[in-house]
Amino acid sequence: MTTGSTIAPSPWFVRPLSDDHPARLFCLPFSGSGASAFSAWPAAIGDAEVCPVQFPGRENRLAHPHYGTYENLADSLADELEPLLDRPYALFAHCAGAMPAYETVLRLAERGLPGPERLFVSGQPAPHDASRDRMLTMTEPELRAELESFIRGRGIEPRPDMIDLGMYVLLRDHAAAGAYRRPEPVKVDCPVVVLHWRDDPDVSLEELQGWRQYSDAVEIQVVEGGHYDFMDAPDELLALLTRRR
Repeated sequence: MTTGSTIAPSPWFVRPLSDDHPARLFCLPFSGSGASAFSAWPAAIGDAEVCPVQFPGRENRLAHPHYGTYENLADSLADELEPLLDRPYALFAHCAGAMPAYETVLRLAERGLPGPERLFVSGQPAPHDASRDRMLTMTEPELRAELESFIRGRGIEPRPDMIDLGMYVLLRDHAAAGAYRRPEPVKVDCPVVVLHWRDDPDVSLEELQGWRQYSDAVEIQVVEGGHYDFMDAPDELLALLTRRR
């Protein structure tokens, strides 16, 4: 390992990855968002470099074709991660981002590649329950209102152009979420840590129990805060993420 060296830039990451850290934490955003969801996170947590993943079709990749389906996204992400698995790593995914994260872990295993030390899934029911997401039943005006509420919740007054752009991304992500089906659980070889946000009005602790069918080692942790509080990198969350081993 060469201290201070960086890996060739990739559109899948908002900054070049470094060889300075002995481990990596790949972070996947939720529907309608991008790598900026992790902009308040530190560059490293413990000995792991924080690596926010940028899906195509948003933010600095707005001109890139949308991934279409979670299966396509997982195939492409597995390709991108393959040369980066030269050290211990974990995946963190929030809300609907947990679906492509899980599918990516399956694809890495199918290729005989090293699996993660942990798969952290936050505020998202298990894949076979994903179709129950309340947002999948929303009309476009309801989704627009939801987006406006989210932006105001981050302390920003939404402009019409901001909402229009956000809806452009959200509707495509929403279509991918609505098309995703995993009728039967398939176990991953790594431990799965499921995070429930105590003040989350949309996802109950009971609704997360389905993840117990996806690994022989499933741990459900309750953390303080609401559904989107992960974006602020609370200390309790960061402490959990350091427990990779």
